[in-house]
Amino acid sequence: MAREIIQTTGAPQAIGTYSQAVKVGSTVYLSGQIGLDPATMQMVEGIEAQVHRVFTNLKAVAEASGGSLADVVKLNIFLTDLSNFALVNTVMTEYFSEPYPARAAVGVASLPRGALVEADGVIELQE
Repeated sequence: MAREIIQTTGAPQAIGTYSQAVKVGSTVYLSGQIGLDPATMQMVEGIEAQVHRVFTNLKAVAEASGGSLADVVKLNIFLTDLSNFALVNTVMTEYFSEPYPARAAVGVASLPRGALVEADGVIELQE
């Protein structure tokens, strides 16, 4: 199957050697998103704003692939402070509905650009 590179100005441009997403068949692999504002490429302030920005960025890439956050089957969340786990759950309900995707939440020592949260995921497009 051919790979299709997904790119949108609705999410931050890649800051390294990766694509925003790669689509193979009906599966889309979303690269990690941090709380960068795509217009300024600057990190938004505070954990809650960063969580919202992460999901907004993922949503933009999902839509550019022809899907939506409702098509996410697996989500990985990385937090520099696991005490923010409950906040992530609360904010996540504003972007996802039941049945929720499979998910992992992992505590990490640091993230790019001093981010407090990062998330990536896998979408299975409905045909």
